[in-house]
Amino acid sequence: MFTNSKRYPVLLAYTVEQALLGNAGDLKERTIGVEAFGREPSYDVNLDPVVRTTAAEVRKRLIQYYYSPEHAGELIIELPVGSYAPAFREPAIQLSAKVDPEVIAEHLEPSPRDPVASEDSRADVVRAPTRLIHYRWISIVAALLFAVLLGIGIGRVRFPGQAASSSGPSNMARFWEPITATSSRVTYCLGVPTDSVDLQSKTIPAIPAGESGNLNVYDVITLARSIAPLVPKNGEFRVLAASDTGFAQLREGPFVLIGAFDNPWAMRITQDLPIGFEYDNHVRKVVNRKSSPKGIWALEWQVPNKSLARDYAVVARIHDKVTGQPAIILAGILGEGTEAASEVVSNPAYLDAVLQKAPKNWDQLNLEAVIEANVIEGHPGPPTVVAVETW
Repeated sequence: MFTNSKRYPVLLAYTVEQALLGNAGDLKERTIGVEAFGREPSYDVNLDPVVRTTAAEVRKRLIQYYYSPEHAGELIIELPVGSYAPAFREPAIQLSAKVDPEVIAEHLEPSPRDPVASEDSRADVVRAPTRLIHYRWISIVAALLFAVLLGIGIGRVRFPGQAASSSGPSNMARFWEPITATSSRVTYCLGVPTDSVDLQSKTIPAIPAGESGNLNVYDVITLARSIAPLVPKNGEFRVLAASDTGFAQLREGPFVLIGAFDNPWAMRITQDLPIGFEYDNHVRKVVNRKSSPKGIWALEWQVPNKSLARDYAVVARIHDKVTGQPAIILAGILGEGTEAASEVVSNPAYLDAVLQKAPKNWDQLNLEAVIEANVIEGHPGPPTVVAVETW
């Protein structure tokens, strides 16, 4: 219904992503044409009505999709006539009323930032996550995942097998192979934003169960991108918050850890790896403990507005000795970095840039990379690889 078209999934995935990021009001015809379909900013929307015609067809196909009895009970996505902003509602068998958009907006709008420190100490400022989704709105998160399952995913994700050639599987397929080849259920563990982290301490505190009830939207986008490789394999998976994840659950099969300083499991597993995260003088950093001198990367802030200008992240593909399971870690210092890490493992061009700095037999080794991303108005730009370690 969607997978045989290139344009329909692009529009649906793009609009769902922007709605979850709180940008529904910016979903205009020209914006979609430029950002989703690659048109020039000055293109004539009357001579090239690609957005309008695609939206009309997507509306029809969504109706056809939900008309099928096999999709009864799923969260419903609608694209109202006259608008490019998707609406979400529970199925009639569960809840007849439409989800209140004001309540949705309440959980998608940026939360207040931490008080701004003096200019000399701005690098020490740790922002509260700017976009949160409450656990009770996990059905809205499901809408994002739904876009992925339709066959394209957020950010035009390509499934691992799609780029394979006669010479063998693609790099993307090889990267995800420990996850996709398993017969066990894959666990996705997401960070839980909390204000209880003590920056005076270098220890990583556990997050009490139900601490905040929120999920970072950057983490949710990363979740969507990292689930995409399992779809062609019909893989079984579960999604857990870090506060609800125990050691026994990680022992059951491969797992993907999303987020760093809001995810104690990511912090614990990376603390003995060549590349990991540390607190140093109240500042959160990515460090390369193996290099000499030790590589250190910290957040960079924009003056005079003191908004985030650059974030760093870790992409790891390892066999974890503690749990005995394959693991992939996608974690930034802040959410913007985490989202940038997810682009590396969903876009073949970015992944190839990482692997150019790795040995040819990288798929038989543990691999970690440090990723840099410039941040503009709260969104990460194209990721750049700055360091790679294998062992």
